[in-house]
Amino acid sequence: MTILVTGATGTVGIRVTELLAKRGARVRAFTRNAERARRLLPESLQIAEGDLMKPETIRDALQGAEAMFLIVSSDEPDADLQTDPQVVKLAEEAGVKRVVVLAGYEEGPVEESLRASGIQWTLVKPAEFMANALSDWRDTIRAEGVVREFHGRALSAKVHEGDIAEVVVESLTGEGHHGRSYALTGPEAITRHDAVRAIAEAIGKEIPFVELSEEEAREQWRKQGYDEESVEFFVRIAQDPPQAGIAVLPTVEQVLGRPARTFAEWAEEHKHRFL
Repeated sequence: MTILVTGATGTVGIRVTELLAKRGARVRAFTRNAERARRLLPESLQIAEGDLMKPETIRDALQGAEAMFLIVSSDEPDADLQTDPQVVKLAEEAGVKRVVVLAGYEEGPVEESLRASGIQWTLVKPAEFMANALSDWRDTIRAEGVVREFHGRALSAKVHEGDIAEVVVESLTGEGHHGRSYALTGPEAITRHDAVRAIAEAIGKEIPFVELSEEEAREQWRKQGYDEESVEFFVRIAQDPPQAGIAVLPTVEQVLGRPARTFAEWAEEHKHRFL
């Protein structure tokens, strides 16, 4: 079967693409930047360039695809991605039988369109990505050996991006996932202090945690390129995290038949990127 992977160079998409390729699936990678995709992805993959906010650009890439991994937005600064729900209609017209969506906790127009379609669907709703530690802390750890962060006691049931990708691949290729909404977490809820300690242990160096005031945190996020709406969200989520973000769920183990990976395991896998 040919599987179309959107966001194929993203945090989860690149892992989905690689896992499917290893399983021998015919993968077609859909991306805004074909040149970048050719640098990052296996040479054997088909690459299609387009924009999920411009549905007509995905029409050709959908032809012959039987399944699709679909992202609906991006949390990267300046990414400006809100997938047009028309993509679902085009997928149905092209004969796509199964779609797995990387979704947020609150469903939007894409998910609504999918539920109303005749396509088999699965929603994958992860908690905070463990990989956020790279974008948030890597630069200051490498340059100064320190983390400056707001509300170090804030809890999060962070989930390994590899676990997310494996659940996506199982949902794309396995049976019994139609109509399911999978909320994914790691095996524990940890604080930001805990996460930094895990990275310090992995790299064998002490990493001081400098607690930022709310205004200092706001200014740091602005410098990183986040808009005011995102900054407000980050403050709110730190001060009053939703239960969905801190409650540990067994979903990864239920779907994959093995425990979810811990943040300590993630830190050990990625320690070279902090050195």
